[in-house]
Amino acid sequence: MSAYGHAEAQRCAAPGSRQVSHAGRAWRIVAAGLMTALCGLGLGAAGTPAVAAVACTAGTSPDFNGDGVRDTAIADPDATVSGHARAGLVHVVLGGGKGVVEISQDTANVADAPEDGDQFGFSLAVYDANKDGCSDLAVGIPYEDVGTVKDAGYVQVIYGSTTAVGSEFNSRGFIQGETQPLGGGPETDDWLGYAVAAGTSTTGFPFLVIGVPGEDGAAGADIGVIGYVYGTDFQAASVGQDTTGVWEDAEPYDRFGASISATDRHFVVGAPGESIGTVGFAGGVVAFRPSINANGVPDPLFGMGQARTVGTNPDLAAQTDDRYGAALAMAPYRPSGAATITDSVLAVGVPGEDLGTTVDAGAVHVYHVKADGTVVLLNWVDQNVEGVEGDAEAGDFFGQELAAVNTTTNVVSTAATMRLAVGVPGEEATEEAPEAGGVQILPMIGAPGASDAWIEPGNGIPSGPSARTYAGIGLGSSPALLYVGVPYGPADGRAVHGFPWNVTSGGAPTQTWKPGEGGIPAGGAAFGTAVR
Repeated sequence: MSAYGHAEAQRCAAPGSRQVSHAGRAWRIVAAGLMTALCGLGLGAAGTPAVAAVACTAGTSPDFNGDGVRDTAIADPDATVSGHARAGLVHVVLGGGKGVVEISQDTANVADAPEDGDQFGFSLAVYDANKDGCSDLAVGIPYEDVGTVKDAGYVQVIYGSTTAVGSEFNSRGFIQGETQPLGGGPETDDWLGYAVAAGTSTTGFPFLVIGVPGEDGAAGADIGVIGYVYGTDFQAASVGQDTTGVWEDAEPYDRFGASISATDRHFVVGAPGESIGTVGFAGGVVAFRPSINANGVPDPLFGMGQARTVGTNPDLAAQTDDRYGAALAMAPYRPSGAATITDSVLAVGVPGEDLGTTVDAGAVHVYHVKADGTVVLLNWVDQNVEGVEGDAEAGDFFGQELAAVNTTTNVVSTAATMRLAVGVPGEEATEEAPEAGGVQILPMIGAPGASDAWIEPGNGIPSGPSARTYAGIGLGSSPALLYVGVPYGPADGRAVHGFPWNVTSGGAPTQTWKPGEGGIPAGGAAFGTAVR
């Protein structure tokens, strides 16, 4: 079988995972492992996804039941499933009041089984994997064991369907496997699936990028790579910083693949452990086109760290533990004079950035990625920038999570249509509510303070400020709404709130999803850590 051929279906058992604190991802990057192979998984004799093409209505995403109405996927990776603590699940809230579907590894035709500490739903991506018109859900399970190999990691694609979302067709799984076309095998603490992103290229093929940032290799520990799965027949490639044309070299603790973001024209991979010269954990990012080049991999465009390819401004200088690239968000961009979307705007989180003596205040860089593959810095954003609400404080971790959107793609993009949300999970509301968190909403192009807004628990987010709520640690976006997950803190405040992108400071959400309401089962453990 060729290196990019269709993987043969087989069963890949994974009997249980070590528990790892999901809340801890706010403060550290977790290692993952090499996506060196595919494993197609199925259960029994359920139908094939191609059958669903009869009635799905393409055009809205996510739309898992193909009725033309937007749906919402909300992860709870710490949920108990069939008695297994932190096995994890995903709630799919169907638009138009059509109910809630719960998907886990206990769902019919979803491969494997729930086990302690799997954390199914740790990462999510939505795309139409089989081009049938129904959206499909890629679910990262980075703490899944593979055989006896602890926390090797696993990703499943769960198919949408007009009749039984997530359970009509066999799921499709991706793991490391020595017998698979890309070679190599699972290793302890690979944590494959720590990050996922997906899209459909301009030439019409679906693609899925699987982040695996802790892979060990010849260069040392935790160099990291990505798995790239493309086409409806699931061809695959493995890409690292030692791949031809990719920026920088693979080095220990680069953790390439710890974050990923994609539009249909570009995708970007974070390496928050990248060393810049002698500066450790300064961070870097690498950009690609989804098109496959002559080497059989997605086409590399550029790579950069702070002050590496964007000039020599001393304010952009790399510092130890900046973790540039720990979070990424992209939105499609139509520049003036263009007849359609041609470019992307990229936001890069630098949550460990020190501002003067203010340690770990955090910052965000915003870039214009042009159709020709070049990149231009648009803005440096932090809470000390003129006009931006709030003040930078030690331990804010501004930029730990990001979400971005183009609300109106059929017009030339403006500051009103290109919007960015920045999670600030370390924000202290009061002395009694340390790390209550908050979210800064900004224009993605133009002056950052021209139309920004601030929301936090008790000021826009309905639940009052409480210690270690970490608001801003779970963000998602749709053209209409910014999704703000509040997965931690007091149980009665845990929810996902949908805010209009033009919300003013302290403005109220227009939609809320909450355990125990609207058909969602009660008792969410980390409800809203990922929302798509």
